[in-house]
Amino acid sequence: MRIKKSYIKYAVPVLALIILSGVLIYSMNTRSELTYNTFLSYVASGKVEEVSFQENENYVQVTLTDDIREYKVPNPKSEEFLDYLLAHNVSVLYADGSASSPVLPVLAILGIVGGVFYYRSKTAKSTLIQDVNQNDRAANTPLLCDIAGNEEAKAMVQDIIQFIKTPEKYTRLGAKMPHGILFYGPPGTGKTLMAKAIANEAGVAFYPMRGSDFIQMYVGVGASRIRELFQAARKSEKAVIFIDEIDAIGKKRSGHGDNGNDERDQTLNALLTEMSGFHDREGIVVIAATNRLDTLDEALTRPGRFDRLVEIALPDLNAREKILKLQAGNRNLADTVNLSKLAKSTSSFSGAMLENLLNEAAIFAANENCSYIESEHVDKAFFTVIAGAEKSDTSCITQKDRRITAFHEAGHALITSLLMPDSYIARVTIIPSTRGAGGFSLSIPKDSLYMTKQNMLAHLKVLLAGRASEELIFGREAITTGAGNDIEKASGLILDYINKYGMDDDFGLFNVNVLHASPSSDLVQQCRDNMKALYSETLHILQEHQSLLHSISQMLLEKETLTGEDIDRLKRSQTE
Repeated sequence: MRIKKSYIKYAVPVLALIILSGVLIYSMNTRSELTYNTFLSYVASGKVEEVSFQENENYVQVTLTDDIREYKVPNPKSEEFLDYLLAHNVSVLYADGSASSPVLPVLAILGIVGGVFYYRSKTAKSTLIQDVNQNDRAANTPLLCDIAGNEEAKAMVQDIIQFIKTPEKYTRLGAKMPHGILFYGPPGTGKTLMAKAIANEAGVAFYPMRGSDFIQMYVGVGASRIRELFQAARKSEKAVIFIDEIDAIGKKRSGHGDNGNDERDQTLNALLTEMSGFHDREGIVVIAATNRLDTLDEALTRPGRFDRLVEIALPDLNAREKILKLQAGNRNLADTVNLSKLAKSTSSFSGAMLENLLNEAAIFAANENCSYIESEHVDKAFFTVIAGAEKSDTSCITQKDRRITAFHEAGHALITSLLMPDSYIARVTIIPSTRGAGGFSLSIPKDSLYMTKQNMLAHLKVLLAGRASEELIFGREAITTGAGNDIEKASGLILDYINKYGMDDDFGLFNVNVLHASPSSDLVQQCRDNMKALYSETLHILQEHQSLLHSISQMLLEKETLTGEDIDRLKRSQTE
């Protein structure tokens, strides 16, 4: 009796597969025809699995993901058509024009029949494994407590989490959930991680997308994807929709009436329409992220759209130390690694950069078959993250080049020490890197909410000090290309000093960017005049401390790398 029951248990799926094979073979000879527009809409929504091109045929054969029948669609015979299919992950085949044989489908079905008997016995085990994997994934999902730093940002999203979990608590008092939250800040600061944590804290589904995923060459595809995304979220009842790189579809539109991008406008309009259509009691929140808040269209940030702006900033000193300790938790760090000192040396590092720093250190330790990550591994990783890997072959670098590099970097370090005493000189080196840098000087400014006018002027002189040192020691005609990056940074900073922050007395308090025009010739000339004056002042300071400049450069040639403590000792020795 038990055997008979087993036969009956397997007979049902086998019979179903036999019937399915008959339907499949029959359908191969009775293909229906789809219109070209209907076919394109199916491709855009992901319903098309495979398209087969046959030689000298005016039709293509189409297989859908949820339909065993094959369809015919007119072949436009253009390269754009093929690109469109490949861009939507549709499998493309080429046949010789002969009729498809039913042998392969039948063999496949017979294989499935045989597989039924084998996998039936494995069902319970595979289900258990799946449950375990799901539990593992749940254990590894981030929560707000797992995010170091950005305490203000975490406080600003706490009520959003509560609103998602218990919306009635707020709606009975007439409160409405913000339609959208906009995370902004530099790259690598954890905007995506914060969005995931909100979804996990609220215990709801998380739907992530990138703004670039909605931009397609066919008008209307992006808007369709927006609608599908929100439709899927509504099926979950409560959810977090996360759109990274929102500036890809939400950049400021031209004021001339013709922005030249209908696809982007349709996509943006679809997003705004869907956000406006949320019911106040729905537990769905839309979170977007951008690195360039200034480029977004005002329609996105007005009330009723992304009406809560949350800055995800670079971590301060305390946050950097917390991030390093968090990342060090699953790594074997030696006692010689001082995370507090490392946190002090990594100002302007994002959370992603800090993670990458310790990961590089772990790789260096593993390459040397070490059991622990030592301080020298961290130092090497620090250099790699800042300037690239050290060049292993320096035979092509002449003594003259080393001397030029030494005076260049000594100039940066000396002006930093004299004009920015609150800054910590982490490292000055003349070791060349694979990124083309002959050396670098890294100083860590004191954490502060603002940069004063005096700080900006001092920073500009530090940037100009490398070129000024070259001119002072080697002459005006012997200056090198080594200051190219310094000049670029200084040009951007002097433009902000004059135009953005209004710190120049002659130019006054006016930002020409509001005119939506290129910088005027007067502004450019003012930047040049200021830069020239600052360069002259920097050159004069170096002349007054030329003896110390020579001492720093000589020690760099001997040791190749110096710290702030080394420079302080040289300064004290010359004043005693």
